[in-house]
Amino acid sequence: GHTTGPSLNNDKLYKFAYSAEVYVDRVKASLQKSAGYRISSGVDVNLLWRNPDNDDDQLIKIMIRDVQVENVNERPAAKNIFKGKSTEKIIGKEYLEALQRPIVLELVRGKVKNFYSHQNEPGFTQNIKRGLASLFQLQLHSGATREVDISGKCNTTYHVRQDQVTKIKALDSCEIEKQGFTSHNQILDVSTKATSATIYVMEDGFIKSIKAEENYVLLLNSRRKTGAKIVSKQRLELKSVQAGPGLIAGKQVASVVKTLDSSYVAVPLVAEPVKSECKKCPSLSEHWQSIREHMYPEKLSKAQAARSFLSFIQNIRKATKEEILQIIRSENKELLPQVVDAVTSAQTPASLEAVLEFLDFKDASASTLQERFLYACGFASHPNEILLKSLTAKFKGDIANEEIRETLVIVMGALIRKLCDREGCKLPAVVEAKRLILSRLEKAKKDDNVRMYLLALKNALLPEAIPLLLKYAESEEGQISNVAATALQRYDPSFLTKEVKETMNRIYHQNRKVHEKTVRTTAAAIILNSNPSYMEVKNILLSIGELPLEMSKYMLSMIQDILQFEMPSSKTVQQVLKDMRAHNYDRFSKMGSSSAYSGYITRGPDVSSTYSLDILYSGSGILRRSNMNIRIFDRNAELHASQVVIEAQGLESIIAATPDEGEENLDSFAGMSAILFDIQLRPVTFFQGYADLMSKMFSATGDPINVVKGLILLTDYSQEIQLQSGPRASTEFLGSLAIDISGGMEFSLWYRESKTNVKNRVAMFIAGNTEVDSFFIKTGMETTLEVETTLDFISTVQFSQYPFLVCMQMDRVESPFRRYVTKYESLPSGRRYTARRGKAELLAGNEYPLHQENSNMCRKVFGAKSDSSSNWF
Repeated sequence: GHTTGPSLNNDKLYKFAYSAEVYVDRVKASLQKSAGYRISSGVDVNLLWRNPDNDDDQLIKIMIRDVQVENVNERPAAKNIFKGKSTEKIIGKEYLEALQRPIVLELVRGKVKNFYSHQNEPGFTQNIKRGLASLFQLQLHSGATREVDISGKCNTTYHVRQDQVTKIKALDSCEIEKQGFTSHNQILDVSTKATSATIYVMEDGFIKSIKAEENYVLLLNSRRKTGAKIVSKQRLELKSVQAGPGLIAGKQVASVVKTLDSSYVAVPLVAEPVKSECKKCPSLSEHWQSIREHMYPEKLSKAQAARSFLSFIQNIRKATKEEILQIIRSENKELLPQVVDAVTSAQTPASLEAVLEFLDFKDASASTLQERFLYACGFASHPNEILLKSLTAKFKGDIANEEIRETLVIVMGALIRKLCDREGCKLPAVVEAKRLILSRLEKAKKDDNVRMYLLALKNALLPEAIPLLLKYAESEEGQISNVAATALQRYDPSFLTKEVKETMNRIYHQNRKVHEKTVRTTAAAIILNSNPSYMEVKNILLSIGELPLEMSKYMLSMIQDILQFEMPSSKTVQQVLKDMRAHNYDRFSKMGSSSAYSGYITRGPDVSSTYSLDILYSGSGILRRSNMNIRIFDRNAELHASQVVIEAQGLESIIAATPDEGEENLDSFAGMSAILFDIQLRPVTFFQGYADLMSKMFSATGDPINVVKGLILLTDYSQEIQLQSGPRASTEFLGSLAIDISGGMEFSLWYRESKTNVKNRVAMFIAGNTEVDSFFIKTGMETTLEVETTLDFISTVQFSQYPFLVCMQMDRVESPFRRYVTKYESLPSGRRYTARRGKAELLAGNEYPLHQENSNMCRKVFGAKSDSSSNWF
């Protein structure tokens, strides 16, 4: 015996007991309560042929018999879906016959060289046999190798100790045709971990027992308590060895196999993809009818809207272009925007074709739908080249509405970045879109066009655009220099070269020309955020005493925030303050109302979120800029969840005040700009020019302007998993946000007071479904999480005296949070077992304290208006 693989004796029949089990459950749960099933059977193995020239080339026959299907955990009779059903009834006659048809393996040195079976056998039964056949592949010496089995071609390591062999398969190394997609941002995505180990006990050169276990764990990155696991176990145990059939004589393997049964063919050992057909699934239009009522605009901040949106996307992904168009064409004006959100978010070739066929960019009256389509493209969870190509083609064509043209190019910028993040920067469509934006910016004459391309670059964040952004930040003024500077602020500090730092220092210190406060403070923020040198910090600190009052107060506040919040540059700032006479507080005037402040909204084990709020006033007490940011981050990634900036300029004339230095020529303007999930949206103008301001001021209702409303698909994770025992598993995690953000600004000349209000109403719904699909049974688990909340941010300014009084309020209302887990086992006949557990709680509301100085101010503001019914503080 010079074999290096297991060897069977001639004329013997080896009788084994075999079982394959599948469990699906929550990650931390014990398997005793899991959903799942077990297939058990007898397995007969005998040697058919041994190569006369090579003992280690053997042909073995494997046959499955006495198949049983049962629960993996004890169920009371009433909950046992298999009760009173024979195996033939459960599996189906044709499938059972196929399953019991023998297979033939050619083993060379313990590895499967050929797997023979019937050609037109159903994929499902063939995969179960492949799962059994793969167990017979092993080597009897330790070492690492790359080998093919049911899971694909995988890195496999063997450890051999006396009669025990352990086989470890690195599942993440397996080459197998994969289907599915992941979310664009890691924080919104799902992480997976997979392991596979098989332990063999040998006796007399052949297998005595095999235990194999494969585990898949899936975790939602944003809440690692939410997840799923799939466990697949196989056991094969030798029960007896009996006298068996003799060997077949022959030289060639092929002829021996043909002698046995002429319908045998060699088929790959790697699993084939299979999908069971859905028999009772509703059509797309039936499904839409069932959820339609939850999709009205006034219901969009409810969890039920977010839930319906997800189920609609799942159904659109299975639909044809014609089915999709039928719904789009028949729906009314109120519901169409939500349909467009869902169809665009589905991101299938059919859904993109349908929506592009329906939308006519030459029609100015349909701009709402066009905008919803474009934003849904920008938020796409896994955009492809075709999407960007389609948008570029539209941009080159006729577009009736100028705002849509602007939104389109801004969204193209977002798609460029998403594709570049996934190694797609060299794709022809990306190269073309980049070239288009950069060349048109160079040629642009009108300010509006310049701004539009700069906003696109603010999304694309191309390294090659930095020199252009520097030019516009330093040489232009008003909104253009602002957009260019805030675009630079969005780059990762590693891209900000010496040249960027030098330009920002020139802008802040006004070495070449006078700049507005908004751009100077942005330049300072960039310097302080990108690993500033000792001298840079020192020069900024020295300048603070020389600045106009409000800007001085703002910069002081920014420095204090860096120290309090322990931002990366805080060490350098502390060092400079220690060494420097700048710490002499006389130069740091405490007068003024501007401020910058950061704090935590939540600090969790997986994900934390912070808010930062900064407000800059002009010397006469008029708001110049208020900026509210919410960021979410975990150990490795960050997501800019939202930014709402309200900007105003040139409003001094209303209260007959003098504009600040360098701002005498600024046109009257107020507007709002938002970033949502890392994407800069098209800014909204409240008014532009003095006449527009006056007409709006006297008719001002203070009604908030809607900035963004709609449904966004945030988490979009879908993977197919081939289990080594044969069945296929699929796992999907989808998360959606129904969102309604509005903002407003109102003046009262009588009270000499202005108010800005930003209301963020959101509902989030996450659904995870992990399912194992054997043709005769599906088993799995659904997890859902839902939360609804509102975050209000109000700032009130009274400018009847100096320093004027400013009160900022940020509150979160109490929020319902619900989560459910449903485990199920179901047969095609509709017989189903489910176990559901849930928990609903109210998360307490919160008034964020912001800072002490602010609380003192609020007391004064609301004390001064004692007749007002406010009892905030």
